[in-house]
Amino acid sequence: MTEWTILGAGALGCVMAGLLRQRGERVSFMLSARHRGHFHPSLDLITLSGRHELIQSQPRFPEQARQVECLLVFTKAYQVLEALKGLQGLPTTTPIILFHNGLGVAEQVQELFPHNPLIAGVSSHGAMKEGDWLVRHTGKGETWLGPQNEAAKSWAHLVKPLAAALGHAEWSNDITLHQRRKLAINAVINPLTACNNIYNGQLLEPRYADVLEQLSEEVFQVMANLGDTEEQKDFRRRLQQVIELTATNYSSMHQDLIHGRKTENEYITGYILAHAGTQPVPVSSQLYQEIKRRGG
Repeated sequence: MTEWTILGAGALGCVMAGLLRQRGERVSFMLSARHRGHFHPSLDLITLSGRHELIQSQPRFPEQARQVECLLVFTKAYQVLEALKGLQGLPTTTPIILFHNGLGVAEQVQELFPHNPLIAGVSSHGAMKEGDWLVRHTGKGETWLGPQNEAAKSWAHLVKPLAAALGHAEWSNDITLHQRRKLAINAVINPLTACNNIYNGQLLEPRYADVLEQLSEEVFQVMANLGDTEEQKDFRRRLQQVIELTATNYSSMHQDLIHGRKTENEYITGYILAHAGTQPVPVSSQLYQEIKRRGG
C-alpha cells in the first residue's frame, strides 16, 4: 500500500488526507521546520454530515524526503516551487501530483525535478479550514489526474485508491482541458468575490448580473481561443452550478485578500490576460489590477 504524503496542510489537503485515512490508506504530512519539536496533533475533520472525526497521520520532515512514496502538493501556486526545493532528496521514481489552482507552475517543477513522474490533479471537492488542524468537508466533487510528462503515463493506477476514498477519481490524458475548465470557473468567481468582499452565492444577486455576464464572456472567449470546444451555454451552466453548490463559501482569493495574504491572482486572472491575445478583456484587467493594488 502506497503512503500518501501531503505537502500543504490547507483546507483541501487536509480533507483529502481525512478521506484517504477513512479508507484505511497510509497518510503523512510533510511539515516545515517550524513544526519540529511540536506535538503533531490529530486532524479534526468535520464530515459532510456534520460529524467530527479525528484523523491520525504521520509527520514527515524535509530530510525524510527519501521515504516519500507519493507526493500530493496542495500549496498555493506561488508556494509550490519554494516548498519543493526543500525536498531535493526525493527519489526520482516518486510521483509528484500538483493540485494547486491556476496554470503555469508545472513547467517550472519539471525543471526542478526533470526525472520524476509529474502529474496534474484537478478536484472540485469543497473544503473549508475552520482552525488549526480543523477542516470541514463542504461538498463532494470530481477528481481528475493526468500526466504532465512521459514518466507520469504509467501511473494511472493511482486513481483506483483515490476513487475509493473520494467517491470519484479518473485518469485523463488531456488533463490540461480539465485544468483550464477549472481555471475558467475560478477566473470568474475568485476575483469578483474578492474585490466585492462577498461570498460566492451573492454573485447571483441582480446587482452583479451585468459584470458576471461580461466577465463570463471574456473568460469563455479566451478559453475558446485556446481550443476548448465547450459551448457557451454549457460553460454558463457549469458556472451557475458551482456558484450554487458553493453558495455559502468564500473563495480562496477572497480569504487570502481579506487576511492580507498573497493571492493566486497571477496564476488565475493573470493566465487569462497572458492568453487573451488581441481579444479585449477589460473586466479581467480591471479586477487583476485591483487585486494587485490591494497587495494580492
